[in-house]
Amino acid sequence: MANTVNVNTASADELDAVEGLAGHGFEIARYREERGRFDNLRQLDEVPGLAGKVDDATRAQLTV
Repeated sequence: MANTVNVNTASADELDAVEGLAGHGFEIARYREERGRFDNLRQLDEVPGLAGKVDDATRAQLTV
């Protein structure tokens, strides 16, 4: 899929630029640094502050 952001390689700023993740880029990057790569996008629900907030439209902009 074109123009998707990889949650395993994107910077906090790149993640913040994704609609639906604004303000959470730092937490996603920190979670990834502490626990390792994401295996699937559903793991975003484990990031502090994101549980239940990442909808399908946001996931469509992301890849692992």
